[in-house]
Amino acid sequence: MADESRPTTPAGAKMPAWEKAPPELVERFGTVLAGYPEATVRKMFGYPAAFVNGNMATGLFAASWMIRLPDAAAAELLRLKGARPFEPMPGRAMRGYYLLPPAIVDDDTELAPWIERALAHAATLPPKPTKG
Repeated sequence: MADESRPTTPAGAKMPAWEKAPPELVERFGTVLAGYPEATVRKMFGYPAAFVNGNMATGLFAASWMIRLPDAAAAELLRLKGARPFEPMPGRAMRGYYLLPPAIVDDDTELAPWIERALAHAATLPPKPTKG
């Protein structure tokens, strides 16, 4: 039986049912981002995400942590084992967003520079208008 409660895309396809982020990862995200007052944390697609001037810089998706990076930083990240482009749906990469390897997510010293780069990159983008 089809799930009529799930929203549809503009083409009429059902939106995927995404898994929830593990509570411990959600807690870690909140703890880490609390150290960055320039970021506004709110939910995006049901997951916590951090924004600068309305531009998403980093967030969770299922059991993964993704960040937004400029091309040069992305090339550096993608050389690390376990890093890859962020695909919310298989084969549908979100340009400019990448998944952090679990080893980086689990290490404060390794994670901080990537979060700082993502926030700095988002700050260079034109501000998004606020919704009235």
